[in-house]
Amino acid sequence: MARILSILVGLFFTLALAWSFANGAYTQITQPPAVTAEHEFHLAPKEVHFASDGPFGKFDKQQLQRGFQIYKEVCSACHSLSHVAFRDLSQLGYTEGQVKAIAAGFQVPGVDPNTGEANMRPGMPTDYFPKPFANDIAARAANNNAIPPDLSLMTKARHDGPAYVYSLLTGFRSQEGFRNAKGQEILKEFPDAKTPNGLHFNPYFANLNLAMAPPLTSTGQVEYGPGNPKPTVDQMAKDVSAFLIWTAEPKLEKRKQTGLAVVLFLIFATVLGYMAYRNVWANQKH
Repeated sequence: MARILSILVGLFFTLALAWSFANGAYTQITQPPAVTAEHEFHLAPKEVHFASDGPFGKFDKQQLQRGFQIYKEVCSACHSLSHVAFRDLSQLGYTEGQVKAIAAGFQVPGVDPNTGEANMRPGMPTDYFPKPFANDIAARAANNNAIPPDLSLMTKARHDGPAYVYSLLTGFRSQEGFRNAKGQEILKEFPDAKTPNGLHFNPYFANLNLAMAPPLTSTGQVEYGPGNPKPTVDQMAKDVSAFLIWTAEPKLEKRKQTGLAVVLFLIFATVLGYMAYRNVWANQKH
């Protein structure tokens, strides 16, 4: 009896699954989803290359320092970097004194040792980068009701993250006359897709419009030191994207070195095992 009951239960669920699949397929065929502006005009990230790409890639520390400069002078006004401590910047080639000076340039939450009350104090190397807003309400009030995301893990949190960040920073443009690969003009195909007031059109963003205004607007917006390339918008976008690769995975170089050593060991162990196999069975008749 129990066997028959279990067969009937299994048959019921099988039929229910088959009916659900058939009904979904029928609905998809007879009532296809409406084509949206996001579907037709959202662009895949641009192709861009970084020094850290590939199995043998390494960080370009000079570029990472430029990227940190972009974050500090432009991005830190709105975006936090809460998973990075000031002392971590020593990995970029900064000296201990430079790290202390950078930390002291930020105000972080502290406690008055005399009264025990909360206050703000200059940062120390052991502190983490502070949030630019006291809370989410303040963040929304300053950013058209949007909360700027933390950038620590951004290149890991988005598909093709480094290219996505680079594309987003360089992708702001006028919506007027914008065409997709099919030659369709967005406002002619979707008149209701006009970017609302307070938002900014960017085809590399999922819904085409975001609250963030173009952060990188002109060549020389940030002044690089001697020996660095010209700070064009394209160059600055690449530099800060490279920096965010490091914040998301500061041990990337170590991981690649370890992986290479493991692969070489496995190759050696495989060859050794095969030779041992041949030696053990060399005199055995098949």
